[in-house]
Amino acid sequence: MSALPQRLASAARPHGQLELICGPMFSGKSEELMRRLRRVGYARKTAILVKPAIDDRYSVDEVVSHEGQRMAARVVRTPEAIMQLAAGADVVGVDEGQFLDDSLIDVCQELVDRGVRVLIAGLDLDYRQQPFGPMPRLLAMADEVAKLKAVCHSCGEAAMFTQRLVDGEPAPFSGETVVIGGLDSYEARCRTCFQPG
Repeated sequence: MSALPQRLASAARPHGQLELICGPMFSGKSEELMRRLRRVGYARKTAILVKPAIDDRYSVDEVVSHEGQRMAARVVRTPEAIMQLAAGADVVGVDEGQFLDDSLIDVCQELVDRGVRVLIAGLDLDYRQQPFGPMPRLLAMADEVAKLKAVCHSCGEAAMFTQRLVDGEPAPFSGETVVIGGLDSYEARCRTCFQPG
């Protein structure tokens, strides 16, 4: 068999892809994830949306953006659970990827190898401006990265950091990395307005 027919045969298989949507809180990551998943339906492909069990701010079984957009989601406690849920899906979306452990990296690689399009939305940096969970490795592996910015709650400029607040003041960096919250606990900040805790 010549090399050309082999290449054409491999081209007929579905190509997996890893897409990352990252940025600070309030930058529209969940909205962008939901927008991409809705478009999958127009292409008559099957998609599932999953979220970590820890994220129960607005709903237990939906992804809900800070602006109030909603989409039904399956809840997982571990990345390995995604593999079962993904059976037969053309596209798998994961919201709040930073809350899942590093095994998400292998799960994404396996899904992509199977020809699945994988969309991950999450914080690339924690409130200390440090890489968050499995996101740095996923960003390095991604076929496509959308790095979104928010609006700084202090000055109105483009914001790329998340400021955690305690009683209206910057939280100390000695605190817990994961504290679930919204505008009551966090603000988006630009480089100038971000204050180390």
